[in-house]
Parts: sequence; structure tokens; C-alpha cells
Amino acid sequence: MSGSARVAIETIDQPEALALVAELDAHLEPLYPPESRHGLTVDGLRAANVFFALARDESGRAMGCGAVMHAEGYAELKRMYVRPTARKHGVGAAIIGFLERHAADHGFTTVRLETGTKQEEALSFYRGMGYARRGPFGAYRPDPLSIFMEKILIRP
Repeated sequence: MSGSARVAIETIDQPEALALVAELDAHLEPLYPPESRHGLTVDGLRAANVFFALARDESGRAMGCGAVMHAEGYAELKRMYVRPTARKHGVGAAIIGFLERHAADHGFTTVRLETGTKQEEALSFYRGMGYARRGPFGAYRPDPLSIFMEKILIRP
């Protein structure tokens, strides 16, 4: 499955994309109170500085999603989600690689993210992708349920 994930910028305004975001929300809702859930809304995913991507399998089914938001001096990963059946097959790595290349192609050298303390699988995945812990950034405030990470992109 890893070699077959095709990742591309797509619109959030399609049933498969909306379903993935809804699955992510359903996963996060019991884990964190509303004030500790920092995901972009569907409207937020339509913003001019946000680029939403879908990963599809060879038959065109959406397996995962993510977005990169262009901020002042850095890019931020948002709404990363891979369906449980597609995990451990390179889909998440394909999405992050695509979003990091997008950020680098637009002049960013730093990619940051916020994730939750109760998502050990995600934290392990991000560490494996080269992300390291840092303090809050942008509009984020310290939150005992949030972990902030960043990666410096190396351009060839």
C-alpha cells in the first residue's frame, strides 16, 4: 500500500474529505476538552493560506488527509489523519512528505505542529519523521494537553 498512496492538494468540499475530518473529530472529541482541540474548522480549511491534501489508494479511495497552513515565518501541519486500516503502510509519511515539500517549495524552512498528549502513536510517528518538541508558537498558549513540535527542512 505504501507505494500506492497518491497525495495531492484537493478541496475540502467533497464528501470523502469531509468524512475524514469528521472521523478525526470523532477520535479527538472524547480525548480532549474543546479548549484543547486546536484543529481548523472546515471553514478554516478553506482559507487562502491553507492547503488541504488527500491521500488516495490505487482505486481512488481517500485513506488520509492533512493540511499545511502558511504562517508568518513557518508552515504548520494541521488536520493530519490516516484511517486506522491504512496506518503502518506509509500513508502518513506520504502525506507529511508531500506537505513538507509544499512548504519548502513556498519558501518555508520550518514546519511546526501541535498535537495532544494522549496520542502516543501520533507522537511516535512525528518523532520518527524528524519532529522535535518545542514550546508553544503563534497564537497557541501553554496547555497541559498539548505538545508542540517542529522540524527544520533541509533543502538540497
